[in-house]
Amino acid sequence: MSRIAIVTDSTGDIPQDLIEKYNIKIVPLYVNFEEKSFTDDGVDITLKEFYEKLKDAKVLPKSSQPSPADFVAAYTDVLKDNDSIISIHISKKMSGTIESAEIAKKELGKDIEIVDSELVHLPLGVLVVKAAELASQGKSKEEILAFIKELKNKISILFIPRTLKYLIMGGRIGRAKGLIASLLEIRPILTVHLGEVSPYKNTRRWNQAKTELVESMKSMIKKPENLIVYVADSDAKEAGDEMLERVKAEVNPKAVYRSYIGPIVGIHLGPGGVALTFYEE
Repeated sequence: MSRIAIVTDSTGDIPQDLIEKYNIKIVPLYVNFEEKSFTDDGVDITLKEFYEKLKDAKVLPKSSQPSPADFVAAYTDVLKDNDSIISIHISKKMSGTIESAEIAKKELGKDIEIVDSELVHLPLGVLVVKAAELASQGKSKEEILAFIKELKNKISILFIPRTLKYLIMGGRIGRAKGLIASLLEIRPILTVHLGEVSPYKNTRRWNQAKTELVESMKSMIKKPENLIVYVADSDAKEAGDEMLERVKAEVNPKAVYRSYIGPIVGIHLGPGGVALTFYEE
């Protein structure tokens, strides 16, 4: 039986216990503040430290993809105990991570399948965990790839920033347009569409945004009894916990989990944001 390793990058925000349970190999991206670059591995800079630095930043930090050498090292390591690799990554439209992976694959000449998830954050993380679960059950590479291709089309994400400051700083919203939106207290609900972050709906004020976040999810699902939901926050535990209780009370899904928004997405969303990732089994 062929042994298949699952590799991904740090943008999937996968909880550490699942990384360890399924032996998922993480190739971290980098977070670059003006004065220093940090590896997004939860050790070089913790999530708490990242958001503290982000709040004080005068210039928005930037993220950068792993190098081809980072991937060569990761692939070489997992191939010691495995015959092939499925490497699932952040959307090609959001990062050059896949390009680095492809260079490493070409250099090694091994059995490596690279997958553009067209996603980021927990939608990517869910795909990776499911792939790793199937690999642990001895499923073939073809079976795993077919499953995650189908699952990818079922996963949705909606998220709201607490402030537009970081989207404006990052150029995702024009400064003049962002200033007007801030004055009007507009809170956009964002999603990921065709591999890119896209507007889903505009709301007014934070409390309305939180309500509309749940209502929007409800409008997108067919059978709540089959619904799996992940509630995540960017340094906003209270808001995330509140959202968790709302989802339980108003939707009553099959399962709901609590997670976090890591540095790569957090750079643009900023502290205080909340996200819902969901799909129907």
